[in-house]
Amino acid sequence: MGGAVAGRGDLARAQDRVSTSPSPPLLLASTSPQRRAILEQLAIPFDVVAPGYEEDDPPDADPHDLVRAHARAKAHSVARWADGRLVLGVDTTVWLDGRIYGKPADAEEAVEMLDALGGRTHQVISGLCLVTPGWEVVEAEETAVTFRTLTPSDLAAYEATREWEGRAGGYAIQGRGAALVERVEGDYLNVVGLPSALLVHLLAEHFPGVYGFG
Repeated sequence: MGGAVAGRGDLARAQDRVSTSPSPPLLLASTSPQRRAILEQLAIPFDVVAPGYEEDDPPDADPHDLVRAHARAKAHSVARWADGRLVLGVDTTVWLDGRIYGKPADAEEAVEMLDALGGRTHQVISGLCLVTPGWEVVEAEETAVTFRTLTPSDLAAYEATREWEGRAGGYAIQGRGAALVERVEGDYLNVVGLPSALLVHLLAEHFPGVYGFG
């Protein structure tokens, strides 16, 4: 899925496009398959460039400030190679009871996270940054996700899927993690990994007609 994955500073090799659309492909500062799939679903042409940025998630940070800062840093790490093209950076985290639930380090931490989320409503918060050489916008989107009550058997079964690897909050709603969820309030695709409604709104407002919106 997605466009050619280009190394930083080597965009000349990123010749394969996701779409034959005349719209200029934006640069996605992420190698996430989920984010690529959402852009394909929205028919937004793009190329992929891995961001040169290491995330740090202090557990007591404000989640909205954190994801906006990460999204902006990812976008700017790619923008220097963008040759004037629009760059998209995104970051997503899970928040509950004043704690940020990032990507679990191992299976034990994943189970601990899921156990804490079970039977509760948590917030999935994404930061989104669009940047060009002379302009940028940074916003955040929030979706409420309620888990059903999880038994030890539920936790063990999901741990065995290994879907929790590399997932904020330790689950993937687009996969087997859907069975953990009782209700979603807000943008579902935000939980998958990209706040699509926010992205479409920003593209329609700032680039009317260019990407098929507005």
